[in-house]
Amino acid sequence: MVVSAMTLVSRVLGLVRDVVVANLMGAGAAADVFFFANKIPNFLRRLFAEGAFSQAFVPVLTEYHAAGDVDRTRLLIARAAGTLGGIVTIVTLLGVLGSGVVTALFGFGWFWDWMHNISPGAEKFELASLLLKITFPYLWFVTFVALSGAILNTLGKFAISSFTPVFLNVAIIGCAVFIAPHLAKPEIGLALGVFIGGLVQFCFQLPFLYREGYLVRPQWGWNDPGVTKIRKLMLPALFGVSVTQINLLLDTLIASFLMTGSISWLYYSDRLLEFPLGLFGIAIATVILPALSRKHVDKSPQQFADTMDWGVRMVLILGIPAMLGMITLAKPMLMVMFMRGEFDLYDVNQTAMSLWVVSAGLLNYMLIKIFAPGYYARQDTKTPVKIGIIAMISNMVFNGIFAPFYGYVGLSIASVLSAFLNAALLYRGLHKENIYRVSRQTLLFVLRLVIAGVVMVSGLLWFSPTTDQWLAFHLLERITWLFGLILGGSGIYLLCAIILGVRPRHLRADS
Repeated sequence: MVVSAMTLVSRVLGLVRDVVVANLMGAGAAADVFFFANKIPNFLRRLFAEGAFSQAFVPVLTEYHAAGDVDRTRLLIARAAGTLGGIVTIVTLLGVLGSGVVTALFGFGWFWDWMHNISPGAEKFELASLLLKITFPYLWFVTFVALSGAILNTLGKFAISSFTPVFLNVAIIGCAVFIAPHLAKPEIGLALGVFIGGLVQFCFQLPFLYREGYLVRPQWGWNDPGVTKIRKLMLPALFGVSVTQINLLLDTLIASFLMTGSISWLYYSDRLLEFPLGLFGIAIATVILPALSRKHVDKSPQQFADTMDWGVRMVLILGIPAMLGMITLAKPMLMVMFMRGEFDLYDVNQTAMSLWVVSAGLLNYMLIKIFAPGYYARQDTKTPVKIGIIAMISNMVFNGIFAPFYGYVGLSIASVLSAFLNAALLYRGLHKENIYRVSRQTLLFVLRLVIAGVVMVSGLLWFSPTTDQWLAFHLLERITWLFGLILGGSGIYLLCAIILGVRPRHLRADS
């Protein structure tokens, strides 16, 4: 509950941040460049810090902590911090000094224009190289944030690490409001916000580490037994985490060849998708993994399958109305959230096309987060990685098929199709091994939800104002109408589901 509450605060502030950025820069060339410069260190963060490293570090730290030898645990932390910190320091310095090379690697379209002095790509390349020098140190700060967060979580101090991401959003919002408007290039102010946010996150956790007695001086320890074990565990995790991130970077690389605004439109549509995915999909996945692990240890295959079935029902009862609602109300949501300042109706229409597509894939992303724990709980990490590789390759193929014809929307289509393939292959593996098969009761349950969803969409379309009416409304009217439609649509969906026979017992794992 603590983690979910903090996640909600962070997601809400993240949306506020995006509203402020959209107002300041819209979806033009400067916005494209800022999102690009922010994405690169975040990609490396997932590899070095929050993703692969945390997955490898936490089990080893837990093992040391359970042994009860505080000095040995402190030594592991010191050597893990020193080794990881040393590597990340080198990477960060290379990233700052070689920002032009990094920009050329991941934004080759802009680099090509720069080489041939073609506008506006040449200007984007030069600006991206400058912004990367400011945003790249964020990688160094957030690596130690992830390390200290993993330590605090192991000690049961979840609130601290869960609240820490809030500071990044606050810093970017603060710089967007007080610094960026006074600069000739406002995007530089936003990049400073990323740097300051990383620094504040880093400083925030230090007193809590000190209070717990684990604020230690980093030491190099490449051959330390604990560090060696972390390195060995980290390699497959590194590969698994990198699959999704590589897909995102490939999308960015292709988008650099497309029309100005493509990266920004994709970013805003993905941000709206992340809200229901984070609140529903990730929350349920967080709950289901330890439950499945206990069923596996207890050798209870039927209860394991029942828990999987419960997870599927939970994501569908929440995901179906979220998916249909986002598709139906895409333009009104974008108008309310972003249409002000530099973000105009053209940007709303362009972003809506991407949002329609990615929203259609919401259930795919949610089901992946339910099916994958079915493997992890049985300590099978290889199969999801293999399936992830297939999905990554398929995403490249789909990009090649759809991007030339549909531009940035083609990238969204490719992502949705590869996610569908990922979810389908994960389910096929569970089905083939007789681990989990969708029950007849769940199929009937889903049919009821789909009917309720169709009735909800009909109601939304009937009551929703026309585009001209939305444009004529002032902001407060738009917010009131959107809130009323969401509330009314939810009521219609819930009422229809009850009429069709959906009951609380369907939401129990033993139903």
